[in-house]
Amino acid sequence: MTVLETAKQYYNCFNKEDTQGMLDLLDNDVRHEPNQGEPRIGKALFTDFLSHMEASYSEQLSEMKFYIGENGVGIACEFVVNGRYLKAEEGLPTAHGQTYQLPAASFLEVKAGKITRVATFYNLPLWIKLVS
Repeated sequence: MTVLETAKQYYNCFNKEDTQGMLDLLDNDVRHEPNQGEPRIGKALFTDFLSHMEASYSEQLSEMKFYIGENGVGIACEFVVNGRYLKAEEGLPTAHGQTYQLPAASFLEVKAGKITRVATFYNLPLWIKLVS
């Protein structure tokens, strides 16, 4: 698969709630850089992150736009997160099924057909406003 095909497959799995499909596309030593907090290294920590996210949010991505880096390894994806807030997290508003639409972006690196980096960015103050 090309870098673009790998990225599209990854987000297709996300939208299908196919966690195993997402994990199958990751390198064992994937570097995950979340919007908040410290980076996580390794598929096991990313798996834990996905489990936590699935319990707290139900999300689908739309309006996806892909941008391929000149190095042929990096790819950026801009999208809208269409979500529902299911379970409150410490320091965040109470969850009671609020829906939201939030612009966001991710950056992936793909080497030898596996995703080696996932970095995601969004406007947390805007998200808080949308669910408050």
